Amino acid sequence: MGNWVVNHWFSVLFLATWLGLNVFLFVHAFLSYEKADKYFYTREILGSALAWARASARCLNFNSTLILLPVCRNLLSFLRGTCSFCRHALRKQLDHNLAFHKLVAYMICLHTAIHIIAHLFNFEHYSRSRWATDGSLASILSTLSQQERDEDSWINPIQSPNMTVEYVTFTSITGVTGVIITIALVLMVTSAMEFIRRSYFEVFWYTHHIFIVYFIGLEIHGIGGIVRGQTEESLNESHPHRCAEFFEQWDDHDSHCKHPRFEGLPAESWKWILAPGILYIFERILRFYRSKQKVVITKVVMHPSKVLELQMSKRGFIMEVGQYIFVNCPSISYLEWHPFTLTSAPEEDFFSIHIRAVGDWTENLIRAFEQQHSPIPRIEVDGPFGTVSEDVFQYEVAVLVGAGIGVTPFASILKSIWYKFRHADHNLKTQTIYFFWICRETGAFAWFSDLLASLEHEMEELGKVDFLNYRLFLTGWDTNIAGHAALNFDKATDILTGLKQKTSFGRPMWDNEFSTIANAHPKSVVGVFLCGPQTLAKSLSKCCHQYSSLDPRKVQFYFNKEDF
Repeated sequence: MGNWVVNHWFSVLFLATWLGLNVFLFVHAFLSYEKADKYFYTREILGSALAWARASARCLNFNSTLILLPVCRNLLSFLRGTCSFCRHALRKQLDHNLAFHKLVAYMICLHTAIHIIAHLFNFEHYSRSRWATDGSLASILSTLSQQERDEDSWINPIQSPNMTVEYVTFTSITGVTGVIITIALVLMVTSAMEFIRRSYFEVFWYTHHIFIVYFIGLEIHGIGGIVRGQTEESLNESHPHRCAEFFEQWDDHDSHCKHPRFEGLPAESWKWILAPGILYIFERILRFYRSKQKVVITKVVMHPSKVLELQMSKRGFIMEVGQYIFVNCPSISYLEWHPFTLTSAPEEDFFSIHIRAVGDWTENLIRAFEQQHSPIPRIEVDGPFGTVSEDVFQYEVAVLVGAGIGVTPFASILKSIWYKFRHADHNLKTQTIYFFWICRETGAFAWFSDLLASLEHEMEELGKVDFLNYRLFLTGWDTNIAGHAALNFDKATDILTGLKQKTSFGRPMWDNEFSTIANAHPKSVVGVFLCGPQTLAKSLSKCCHQYSSLDPRKVQFYFNKEDF
């Protein structure tokens, strides 16, 4: 429990602050519009729906300010670099950028729904008061524009009994932009669902860029000033507390109360999104500049299980372990950029990625490189960007868990360790590494087994056989494979991988694994790193919580997950 508090109190504090600001802004705006004299006559027509609409709009603006910041990857990499000596719990918040991005998006959806519902009530009240013939204050206010023939006198946008709500919606700046913003938001949110994002990444990628339409619409949404309040001059001349009850005498020349005059509310959205918008534009300019720098493909390797390895070089490219890049192939698509973890080590004179065929774009890319008589496709690269795996060497003990192609960030880490031992790096804090790789098919092990074999040999020569403890798990197997492995179990090397460590069939028993590690390192800080599915993340996070000691001086497990 103590470890959970250490790991999560920053997250809880951050979320509580964000939620608290949302509540404060909502309540403050609600009370302002519910109590302010400026909107006395507006409330007479709309009631509390005015306050609901304006309060939700305030929170919409606030969250639209935040939505772009978690996807400013250069900003996050900069913060990660400048915060390299910060506490682990503080740095860890940077790894939740996409989770926070989603939470902010959900909050925008919530306040959009409140805003739309409130305005539906507002238009109903506008329409009802415009049609009313009972001589009430609301009905008199709704006919002011006809009586005064003055543009500053109207408060009800439905200025004629023949004017419909639909007409006002689709002929006013506020109405049209509101519809556009809502459609853009619905498309972005639905296309970002897990199933669509995983299976139809291109749909997600293109649709998500409608955010440009969303922000443009948001900036000009308030220009129409469809919701109006009494002017300051009119308030001083005919304050509603003095004059509202004498509304029947407003036409009298000797009356001390005159017709109130109104003005549209000033547009506010642009003030909220200006700063993050400029920051994001600079982010995109920087990424565009870097992406146009020449990339030289030095080597192409086709591994089993349709895994393509690209080794590249680029002027001024500097990386750390576990980082990732965005890759674009103009011959396939000018606009699509896909993230890939770097599998090379910082000590190497090239950088590499491994690409598995999991969709149209990756399949087309692999097919393009398989065509021997065609020129090598041009590749553009943006990055590198920081991830949680950069922190791996800050732990005395590291547990690396990769599922399928999710092993790629750990290839970089293990290669870097190999180089560190080769050059006798005495600054290496990590004393032991536990590596678990879970695959569905035997071919997936092939491209990585050479690296593990080199590490095995290096550790033996240096007398550090206990430094790297690795386990390979095959989940997609049949009785023939298992029987063949059993018959050859006594051999020195594994028949599937050629390594000394034998392949296990099935999935790891995480309780047993964590219990063994906790007993072997009773006073160590253990970093657990995962690149894999969410279901596995839940299991590992639970084990980290369960096997961390209540005594902070004893073994503590810290869970870290790769997110792009």
